Amino acid sequence: MLKKKHLLGIAELEREEIEAILESAASMKDILKRDIPKVPTLRGKTVANLFFEPSTRTRTSFEIAAKRLSADVVNFSSAGSSISKGETLKDTVRNIEAMIVDAVVVRHSSEGVPHYIASFSKASVINAGDGKHEHPTQALLDVFTIKEKKGYIEGLNIAIVGDITHSRVARSDILAIKKLGGNPIVVGPPTMLPLYVEALEVETAHCIDEVIPHVDVIIMLRIQKERMKSPLFPSIREYSRLFGLNRKKLEKAKKDVLIMHPGPVNWGVELSPDIMDFERNIILEQVTNGVAVRMAVLYLLIGP
Repeated sequence: MLKKKHLLGIAELEREEIEAILESAASMKDILKRDIPKVPTLRGKTVANLFFEPSTRTRTSFEIAAKRLSADVVNFSSAGSSISKGETLKDTVRNIEAMIVDAVVVRHSSEGVPHYIASFSKASVINAGDGKHEHPTQALLDVFTIKEKKGYIEGLNIAIVGDITHSRVARSDILAIKKLGGNPIVVGPPTMLPLYVEALEVETAHCIDEVIPHVDVIIMLRIQKERMKSPLFPSIREYSRLFGLNRKKLEKAKKDVLIMHPGPVNWGVELSPDIMDFERNIILEQVTNGVAVRMAVLYLLIGP
C-alpha cells in the first residue's frame, strides 16, 4: 500500500512508492489479459469522477479501471451541475461525499484544486490533472510503458518535446523520470520553456534534430492553444519544422527509439501522419497501460 491517503502529484511520491505502483500495475495488466478482465477486489467501494474540465481518455480510463476492480462509479461534470447555479466547490464535494464515496478523482483547470479538496475530504483524492501543475497518473503510465518496453528507466535519455510551459504532463513526467534515475531532456521554443525547468535541473534544447540521435524515448506533446494568452511561435508550419516528428527525422534516431504521446495528437503538427504505423509508435499501448496503472492506484489507495 501507499504511505499516503491521496495521490496529488509525483512531487509527493518517493521512488519506492512509484516502484510499488508500477509493480502493482504489472499485476493489473495481467488481469486485463484474462477472458473475463474483472476481479472483485473493490466490490462495495465507490469512486466519484469529478471532472470540471473536458476529458475523454482520462475519465474513461479511470471509469474502466474502477469497474475492472468491481467498484461502483459516479461520473460528475460541472456542466449542468449545481456549480452552474452558484454552489461552491467545497459544497459540491461534500454533498457527493455524503453519498458515501471512497475515492474522488478530480480534474480541474486551476492548479491546486485537488490539494484543496484533499484538505477537507474524507475520501482518497486522486489528481487527474490540475491546470498546468501536474497529471500524476499520466506520468506513471508513461514510465510504466517505458519500463515495460526497455526493462528499466535508469540511465535512459528521454526527450519531452513541445509546449512544456502549459503541460502538466511534462512536469509530472520530468519528476517521475528523474526519481527513477532517467535523464529527461526538454525540447521546445524558448517561449514554451518555463522557469521551473531550470529549478528541476534538466537538459534543454531548442530543436528536435539536436536530440534525436541521442535519446532512447521521445515523448511528444500537443500545443495547448486553449491555455495561451498570446501566440508563442510564428506559425504552425514553422513549429512543425523545428519541433515536429516525421519518418525522415527518425532516420537519425536509435534503432530501438520509442515514440510516445499523452494525447490527443494533432496529426500534421507535432506528429506527421507517417508516424501512425511506425513500428515503435507505442501511443495506443500507453492508453492500455493507463487502465492498468489507474487500477493499481485505486487498489493501493482504497483496497482491502
